Amino acid sequence: MGRGRVQLKRIENKISRQVTFSKRRTGLLKKAHEISVLCDADVALIVFSTKGKLFEFSTDSCMESILERYERYTYAERQQVATDSPQVQGSWSLEYPKLVARIEVLQRNIRNLSGEELDPLSLRELQYLEQQLDTALKRIRTRKNQLMHESISQLQKKVRARASRASECNFIWSCRGR
Repeated sequence: MGRGRVQLKRIENKISRQVTFSKRRTGLLKKAHEISVLCDADVALIVFSTKGKLFEFSTDSCMESILERYERYTYAERQQVATDSPQVQGSWSLEYPKLVARIEVLQRNIRNLSGEELDPLSLRELQYLEQQLDTALKRIRTRKNQLMHESISQLQKKVRARASRASECNFIWSCRGR
């Protein structure tokens, strides 16, 4: 038969409270050790007594590294919550002009690559554009040559197949003529 449920409220008797704290702290540290061993989890446990005494437990990795990881995680989580908040949703209206400007830049780049609106470009920008076009042209030529070689190979196979069939037909006709 197990013990009944303990009513959770502050223990008024100071000595009983200290004994309970000591026993429960030991049990809590034991459970922290068990979960770290059984589940290969990184565990950090910090307990302060009412008198301010520190009791701590951490797995093989040091307490500092676990706390740093905790800080990074909670910071990232706070950033995510801030992103989802109504204030930040209002910042989408600030994001819109940036996106519109980005689209305009990309459209201008496309026009420049097709040889349009080149007057406002500086010499350096024109040289960079020429380099981009040269690189693109080399890629295009390489692909075109690859396709042409494949096409020539297929045509040569067809010619050989027809020549083979033609020589077979000639052989048959020559055999019949005898």
